[in-house]
Amino acid sequence: MTTSPFVVRFDEARQRAFEIARAVAAQGFSVVLVRDVSGRFSLVVDDTGEDGTDRLRDAWTAELTERLGRYRSDQPVLLTSEMFSADAVLNSPRTVSDPAGSSDGGSVRFLDNTVVGEDWAKVSTPEFAPGRPRPYRIALYGFKGGVGRTTAMSMLARRLSDRGHSVLVVDLDLESPGAGPLLVGKELPQYGLVDQLVEAAVGNAEDLEIVTRSSYTPKVRVGELWVAPARGQGAEGVPYSYVDKLNRIYAETPAASFADRLEQALCACEDAVERYSDSGRHPDVVLLDSRAGIHDVAAVTISRLSDLALLFGANNDQTWEGYGDLFTAWQVSGQAPRIEEKLRMVASMVPDSVHYPMEKYLEAFRERAFECFSVLYGEVAPDETSRRNDDSAPHWAIPILFEPGLVGMDAGNAPGWQDRAFVQAAYGEFLATISEMVRLALAARGDQEGP
Repeated sequence: MTTSPFVVRFDEARQRAFEIARAVAAQGFSVVLVRDVSGRFSLVVDDTGEDGTDRLRDAWTAELTERLGRYRSDQPVLLTSEMFSADAVLNSPRTVSDPAGSSDGGSVRFLDNTVVGEDWAKVSTPEFAPGRPRPYRIALYGFKGGVGRTTAMSMLARRLSDRGHSVLVVDLDLESPGAGPLLVGKELPQYGLVDQLVEAAVGNAEDLEIVTRSSYTPKVRVGELWVAPARGQGAEGVPYSYVDKLNRIYAETPAASFADRLEQALCACEDAVERYSDSGRHPDVVLLDSRAGIHDVAAVTISRLSDLALLFGANNDQTWEGYGDLFTAWQVSGQAPRIEEKLRMVASMVPDSVHYPMEKYLEAFRERAFECFSVLYGEVAPDETSRRNDDSAPHWAIPILFEPGLVGMDAGNAPGWQDRAFVQAAYGEFLATISEMVRLALAARGDQEGP
């Protein structure tokens, strides 16, 4: 079956719409290109102090109609001189700059309206109120599940607490919670993160018991390990309606977006550690166990809540196609330089055998990672080896070895499993590398010199 050459599809529409917006900007106008939830485009043109824009509008409308087909909105060109609240669009904090740069004449900004996933394009550094302790937040994320992310998180949490840090683990994998049981077993607090989100939506979240101290004893006295599970154990004699709560947490409220609410819930968990700790200590490091896939929780966690995002994956097409989609979204939204600073690849379940040595696998993994990250890096000459071989670059994957002894392990009934030699060997380089990154980050902030 062939498609008519006159049919414009979703991917083509964006490129064509930007070309039209840039042509309008080249005539000296400031333009906001708006895409609605169906993918249709409109131009909002700032015509302040200009004459004859009605005639120009007819020409712009005709071009949008001809080039965009069904992806032209019902109001394809809006002039600010005829709008009631033009400033709300022109100065919207949700707009992003044209990734291609500014025009010789005016400027182009992009406002994308979506139902979900909008936070992938809102990259920022975590913000804290003046005087509020500033923990170092690390997100652990995998595009696909089953890559050992949560087990790696539990190992890292123990290692950092062994080094004297106060560590908080927050289980953000709300649809498939696992960090809580892995670190505290059945001794969950009465409530979890999902309760904080639900109760806060109705102004009822004060003094919830949402964190608990792990039974793990760090190797140095000052170390602490706390856990904020996704779900709690509920009140005695009262059914714990986890699914009913989960069905309500993503709703926007009049006071805050979902992203704002998730950030507030995370801050509540951090403050609860300080409240319950015998030392009154706020966490130094927060580990965020993110949900897999292209999901709003992952979007907020990586783009907004974390200082460092560890991207887990195996060397297969699913991994690279998935991360390629994310990197493309950051690139076209103009966020590539900001997000690149946060990312570091982790090669999980790396084989190491006579027939397939670890070094050979990692070489292949890092090569494909470099190709994938090149979307964020920009144009890279084929003979340029400095970035390709930079062992501190985001694509230079940190390995975790595949260990058959961990397959199907019931950690709750295997006390001391993390101290076994084969486990330490599998996670050795990962733990050493991330621990050193944390030490340097905290020292650079001046928060502490690090143990």
